[in-house]
Amino acid sequence: MSLGKAVRLALQEAAEPDKAETMRAYMKSPMPFLGVQAVPRRATLRRVFAEHRIDSAPEWRRTVLTLWREAEYREERYAAVDLSGHHYYRRFQTLYTVPMYEEMIVTGAWWDLVDELATHRVGALLAAYPDSMRPLMLEWAHDADLWKRRTAILCQNRFKSRTDTALLYACIEPSLSDNDFFARKAIGWALREYAKTNPAEVVRYVRAKGLSGLSRREALKNVPDGLAPPPPRP
Repeated sequence: MSLGKAVRLALQEAAEPDKAETMRAYMKSPMPFLGVQAVPRRATLRRVFAEHRIDSAPEWRRTVLTLWREAEYREERYAAVDLSGHHYYRRFQTLYTVPMYEEMIVTGAWWDLVDELATHRVGALLAAYPDSMRPLMLEWAHDADLWKRRTAILCQNRFKSRTDTALLYACIEPSLSDNDFFARKAIGWALREYAKTNPAEVVRYVRAKGLSGLSRREALKNVPDGLAPPPPRP
């Protein structure tokens, strides 16, 4: 049995159908849910992934994309995201995976799928291959696709003191005038994460830029009260 088929069968066995519609409504998903919540889903996938190992990077990428493209239920897409980051395949995380992640980001087009890819997959590639990934993130930051821009903004969320602030600000800049909730939330979230390391710099940036109210509130959540700037005048 292929890994993809094993994943689908295991998820169906773990499903609680009475929870499916509530999960779909919460996520505002046009794709239906089986009703497999996060904890049992992860446990199920750990077992299936252990029983069906993949030997080569091309086969792994094909399996991830097949599972993603053929998904009938959202949990199957979650499984593709999980498989893309499984520790068995850490050595396969190279620049050859960028087209795979780009497809998943553009076609996933919602935060529950994109944010994991942005912060853990694309971010890891940026850390490993900065000379190649930095110009790509700058390109994505100017893309018409909201989710590629969100990825460029969020990709350093786990970098802490290693954050390239010039890159962060350059990725934020093209989206400052975007009225979309997910663009504004991404700007605030990225700054909020960096504020855990350098709150004074985030305060300086917030003072210098005309951030939306949402972005500003998010950015300053981790800033000590004595350091936070006063709210803008109405």
